[in-house]
Amino acid sequence: MNKLTKIEGWVATGIFLLILFPLISEGVTHDVFSLQRWYGNNFAAHHQVFDYYINYLLPRLANVTVVYGAFMFLNTFIVPRFIDQHRYAEGLLLCIPVAGVVFLVMLVAYSYQDAWLYGLYDTIKGAHMHMAKAAFNNTIFYCIIYITYYLVRRLYLLQIHGRLISSPQTIYLLKEIGLVVAVWCLLLVVTIGQELWFLQRILLWVVPFYVIIYFLWHYWLLPRYDKHKNKNTLYWQTFLVSVLLGLVFLKLFTMGRWMGPERVAIFVAMAATIELLVVLPLGWWRHYRIKSRAAMVRHLRAELGQSTANLDFLRSQINPHFLFNALNTLYGTSLQENAPRTSEGIQQLGDIMRFMLHENNRDKIPLSKEVAYLHNYISLQRLRIQTSPDIQIDIDIAAYDGGLEIAPMLLIPFIENAFKYGISLRNKSRISVSFYCEAGKIYFDVSNTIHPKPEGDTEPERTGIGLENVKQRLSLLYPGRHELTIRQSASEFFVHLTIDTDSPNV
Repeated sequence: MNKLTKIEGWVATGIFLLILFPLISEGVTHDVFSLQRWYGNNFAAHHQVFDYYINYLLPRLANVTVVYGAFMFLNTFIVPRFIDQHRYAEGLLLCIPVAGVVFLVMLVAYSYQDAWLYGLYDTIKGAHMHMAKAAFNNTIFYCIIYITYYLVRRLYLLQIHGRLISSPQTIYLLKEIGLVVAVWCLLLVVTIGQELWFLQRILLWVVPFYVIIYFLWHYWLLPRYDKHKNKNTLYWQTFLVSVLLGLVFLKLFTMGRWMGPERVAIFVAMAATIELLVVLPLGWWRHYRIKSRAAMVRHLRAELGQSTANLDFLRSQINPHFLFNALNTLYGTSLQENAPRTSEGIQQLGDIMRFMLHENNRDKIPLSKEVAYLHNYISLQRLRIQTSPDIQIDIDIAAYDGGLEIAPMLLIPFIENAFKYGISLRNKSRISVSFYCEAGKIYFDVSNTIHPKPEGDTEPERTGIGLENVKQRLSLLYPGRHELTIRQSASEFFVHLTIDTDSPNV
């Protein structure tokens, strides 16, 4: 809200300066005698002396300044502190003196600007009444304008603003339009009051035409061009719309003057040439520059996600709690029997460590290595729980020796989460893992039982280590090429993941 209020203030200030600058520059660029002839006709008709500054410039500056000041006071003080806070009675009471100040300043300004009325009316009271009516009517008019503006602003905040700020592309477009409009207004201000009629006409009609054509090509045609089946049809349709817009602006540019067919043809040919040689290359360059930057940002975000995943997973796996549990399991096994199971567990732990230290740093690894890592991790966990008859582990991981590749550690967080939260030494527990690959697609399912948190357990509730991170990595690495479904009931947690690894963009 504060940001919107600041933008409104800047816009109001810009409009105020746009009006103020021509008024002041006119007195600088023209001699006083010319100005008195232009604006002093009513005074001369009633045999009165006209002073450009007292009877024209200062009254108009006063009118513009008081309206600008009233808008800023209402928009930055009364509306946010009273009206928006639903303190309507206090806000409306404060609006009354603001309207009174506007009325009084306008009344004084009209008493100088329309001083010729003293020669028109028989009494001074009649002239004053005329000026008071004009000041009152203008004050009411500005009040209606502001009320309408406030209602439109309120409707915008309630219905539109949230949707606009949720789209980065829309925000970028609005900023670009705002910059173009600001530059355009600045050029108009510079030329106002100068003997540059033709240049002003070009700024008013020709420049907006090419700006609209640029936005049409840049934001509508080019984003659809690569995906459109019939590119030539799309191109010529857009070009035809550009020509029709050119004819509309030609009519506005000539301000009703008739132009023969030859001149119209020349104008259309020139407009088309500028579109093809200037507007289209500029739009094309901007579009693909933004596209390349967006691709770079996605790549950097993917790398950042990969690095974050590596760090998070290493922290979750290579920590004292995990290592002590694994070593305690191996120690207990070694007390029961002297060789096979202990050596197997140690080998599996070594394979896991080597995978995380070497393969985990790559962008892509063979799918077969990821599958082997899943087997090693599950086998090591089974050593820990195999003496518990109430824990059921169902594993259906099909062997894979093909050439597909996958980003490392996209699958293991789901299994790790199942073993961390799905096993209870007091209640019956079940973990089910299913994996197979077909036609370049990976199908992966994990389900586990959910157990109530033991009393006295002070560990904070979590949704599972790495799950949020792996969601982000999937959206960055396989956008539109994966399907992740996570469901949870009172007694079971279920994950289904499908990844299309056979896409040429992977």
